[in-house]
Amino acid sequence: MILRDAVHGLVSFEAAEEQVIARLMDTPEVQRLRRIRQLGVASVAFPGAEHTRFSHAIGAAFVMTKLLARLRQIHGELPFWQQVTSERAQDALAAAFLHDVGHGPLSHLFEDAIPGNSHHEEWTERIVLAPETGVHRVLVSIDPHMPERVAALVRGEHPLPYLARAVSGTLDVDRCDYLLRDAHSTGVRYGVFDLDWLFRSLRFQPVAAASSSSGTPPAPGLAIDGAKGLPAIEAFLLARLFMFQQVYLHKATRSAEWMIRTVLGRANALIADGHRLPGTPRGIERPAHGEAALLADYLDLDDAVISVAMHAWESASDVGLADLCKRVRARTLFKTYELFGEQALPAGREHALHVAREIAKARGFDPELYVTLDVASDTPFGGDSEPLMVVYAKGPARPLSDVSFLLARLAGQVLSRVRLIVAPELRDDITRALGA
Repeated sequence: MILRDAVHGLVSFEAAEEQVIARLMDTPEVQRLRRIRQLGVASVAFPGAEHTRFSHAIGAAFVMTKLLARLRQIHGELPFWQQVTSERAQDALAAAFLHDVGHGPLSHLFEDAIPGNSHHEEWTERIVLAPETGVHRVLVSIDPHMPERVAALVRGEHPLPYLARAVSGTLDVDRCDYLLRDAHSTGVRYGVFDLDWLFRSLRFQPVAAASSSSGTPPAPGLAIDGAKGLPAIEAFLLARLFMFQQVYLHKATRSAEWMIRTVLGRANALIADGHRLPGTPRGIERPAHGEAALLADYLDLDDAVISVAMHAWESASDVGLADLCKRVRARTLFKTYELFGEQALPAGREHALHVAREIAKARGFDPELYVTLDVASDTPFGGDSEPLMVVYAKGPARPLSDVSFLLARLAGQVLSRVRLIVAPELRDDITRALGA
């Protein structure tokens, strides 16, 4: 199979172990990813951000082919039982391709909007392991135990740490693709880094002799060649920081996400109270009634299904729900008021939210629907339990923060944006009240 990709150019899956990608691609669960945008509603701020989870899945699998090629260049220094076999490569490719197959609509916001809803990682595992899915049937036809191995890899579990963290880790194929893809589609060049040179700089971390009775050395993790790869890994980690600053935490995106999350939460509460909302998909209706979500109902959900449901809810008798749905479809987004200094501290945030909600109440707006406090944060580097190490020709492996001036300053720092999100009609009054 040969494809053309906007980010990686010519993408091929031609080796025997790569045929699993072609077989998985035609399953209904993977094709569903064509109907789920990678960045959810980020197109309200970046018109080009219409790329899908499907294109990202292909990109992640292709990045895995490049990583496996590099691992095979350097795995000769390992004992044969720690090397990349064809079976391990096939498992890793399938895990890379399927890592997002359980994603819900509208990126991550759907996970938090419906009470009791599982995170997409859990849905991915259910899809891989459920005998009724096309994905499961493909994997079982290759090896009866392959679904369990792929599910474990998606969770970041494998006897070989370097394979586990290739799917879920600081430097994994997911991040390597989505940073480049999101930067390309949004037009934000801050997310670009040198993937080829970064992989060329990979080494295996030296491992001390095992102290176990078996005497078998533990499997190594990956490391960066300090003489060649330090600028490349710095650029990779800074790209992620800049993408959070410029794209993922953009004020218009956060506003639209909160509005839709509020719509879904309001619809859920109304259904739970016995109201009937025409056009509600079963994947939302059943959990609202306290029933377990069925896999088939969940797989029926995608961006278009949610959009159609919200359009139907514009005619709902609940005034707040109908109004928010109309605003979302017309892109009449709520405005933001960013909090800095003492206002951004916990006490200041609560005061600002109280003031804003009192103003909303006085103006006749439901403060729960038309005013919120949005606290978005990320730790760009340093929150990992197993930090990526740097190796040199002589001396022990060292953590990145020990050898990089930039990353030493960044380690453990939290990027945080604290904002009020308010209806446009309220912004001027709230700005005057809080700016005084």
